[in-house]
Amino acid sequence: MKTVLLKFSGPLQAWGTDSHFEIRHTDSHPSKSGVIGMIAAGLGYRRDETDKLSRLNRLDFAVRIDQPGEILRDYHTAKKYKANGELERTYVTNRYYLQDAVFIVALGSSDEDLIRDVKAAVSSPYFSLFLGRRSLPPTADLFLGIVDTDALSALKNVPWQASPWYKKKHPGILQIFADNTMLNDGSVRIRNDEAISFSQRCGRKFNPRREARTVIEIEYSGETEEHDAFDAIGEI
Repeated sequence: MKTVLLKFSGPLQAWGTDSHFEIRHTDSHPSKSGVIGMIAAGLGYRRDETDKLSRLNRLDFAVRIDQPGEILRDYHTAKKYKANGELERTYVTNRYYLQDAVFIVALGSSDEDLIRDVKAAVSSPYFSLFLGRRSLPPTADLFLGIVDTDALSALKNVPWQASPWYKKKHPGILQIFADNTMLNDGSVRIRNDEAISFSQRCGRKFNPRREARTVIEIEYSGETEEHDAFDAIGEI
């Protein structure tokens, strides 16, 4: 079993599994369908290639909330016009985002070819990657590496990735959300979160997915390391 570790820490993220046109919500943590969609984009899958999603859906999925962030509401208006060019109506829309959030995502599998594909998708993506919604790019330290263990164990061993100011104010008690098959003893909820189709022509389709939750504690020494903005991308 191998696990790919990803760090989601862009300025804004949005992971909606229950949204409509006028109101675009975000969940409190990344959705499996959103991450699978990102990997599919990195591999160059087209939106109508729904048959390829089943392979990605077999990945074990878990996410750790290192820094929950805060909700940001963005007010929008959109205009709809008739065929003759006349204004039909104006929509008022509200879009919600997570700001200053940090998540560690673990994608595990015993299929080493699949793990290599996931690494390729995030290291050298075919299409641009976004954190749940267009215009929300990931940071340069997206790919943290591959470890020889299952997704849940991997998340228990990764150092706390929150910002230093956040660590000083909060205890290292972190939530993990994972596929129910990985956390049979955790509390379970259902999300509309198994990606079946991302097709714009035939419509997006998702099946219910059972997700479990657990809590772990990570020690923090209180020491603050100096940060070099270029460390994540290597030498120039």
